[in-house]
This record gives sequence, structure tokens and C-alpha cells, in this order.
Amino acid sequence: MNRRDSLRAIAVTGISTGAILTGCKTEEKEKAAETPAPELFGQTPEEIERDKKIKAETFLTAAELKTITVLGDWIIPADEKSGSASDAGVPAFIEFIVKDQPRHQTPLRGGLRWLDLKAFNTYGTSFTDSSKEQQLALLELIAYPEEVLPENKQGAAFFSQLRNLVATGFYTSKIGIADLGYAGNQPNSWDGVPDEVLKQYGLAYDEQTLNECLKNEDRGKMMEWK
Repeated sequence: MNRRDSLRAIAVTGISTGAILTGCKTEEKEKAAETPAPELFGQTPEEIERDKKIKAETFLTAAELKTITVLGDWIIPADEKSGSASDAGVPAFIEFIVKDQPRHQTPLRGGLRWLDLKAFNTYGTSFTDSSKEQQLALLELIAYPEEVLPENKQGAAFFSQLRNLVATGFYTSKIGIADLGYAGNQPNSWDGVPDEVLKQYGLAYDEQTLNECLKNEDRGKMMEWK
């Protein structure tokens, strides 16, 4: 199975060209559905209204959401560095995406049904009711598209789609961004021209500048210029 280290490569391509381009307890499902997503900076009123409408709708059933949660945590489990896919809110992300981009709905739902049928025919239980060892054995059949048997091709296509969605959801979340170590643009501090350079050119800061601009105790504060 692909773990977090190898999924970093998937995330880089998956975020740009994968998912974006291409039963659990009732209270768990409701909690995921009710998790508010912040409005994006620069959204038009029409876009904000569309997002609200999408969030108010429900597509995934409780059983489907439970299966996606389990699968997501197989794809990106928690480790000593950060949380799992479900910790990052990936199930709620996928619920939103399949409503925002309906082309994902039929392949995803069909794949979930294929997986449950495969589990039932093999172990006599649904995928989520199978043991961890049984779940892993089933996923080994579909996790590597280049090695999959003909009778498992639908499952492999589904798992590739889900893996892209999980990676996209995780690595665009707060937990996933921290896991990547991406800092982005952050404010820094400037301590002024070094003393040796000032001395070299016979220059010095005036008292007002020193008092207002270069005090260590004010580093990180928003400067108010006169």
C-alpha cells in the first residue's frame, strides 16, 4: 500500500491534475456534513450562494461515508508526524467534491458497491465489517493498476479515483499542508542595516528610527507609520 511518503508525489500531481480536474453512525455523518468550510477570499456572491447550496445537499449515504472514511485512513494513516485522512476532514471534502463535480458520483458510488460486493463474495461481510487483515488483502488486489487482474479492473479504477480525491483533500487541509512542511509567504522581521556596514560608510540611524522601528520587543507587531 502507498503510505504518506510516497503520497507526497501523488499529491503534487493529484492536486493539479487529479481530483480537481478529473453504514457509519448517523451522528458521524451529520458532524461531517455540518463542518463549515470557510468562504474563500475573492469569491463572488454567486459563488458563495452556490457553495451554500451544495453544502446543504447530501449525496453520500451513511454507509458510503463510513467506507470512504475507512479507505481514506488506509491511504493516509495517522503517524507520529500528523493525523490521518479522516483527521484532516477528507470525508467531508469528498462529500463536497462529488456534489460540486457530479462526474465523480457514478464512478465513486459504483466503486463502493463493487468493493462491498467483492468483500461479501470473499468474506461474507461488507468491506467495513471485514477485519483489518481482510480489508488490506482486498485493497492489495486493486491498489496497483499495473498488476491488477482483469476481473478487478473496475475496483482498481475506483481506488485510483479515490486515492486522488483523498490525496487532494488531505494535502490541501491544514494538517496536510503542515505535513508537507509548506510555510508559504510569511511576514519576516528586519533588524536594520548591520552595525559594521553603517560604520563602514560613516552612517547611523537617528534616535527616532531606533525608537520606533528597530526595537526587539516590537518584532512581529504591525508597525504604525507616521
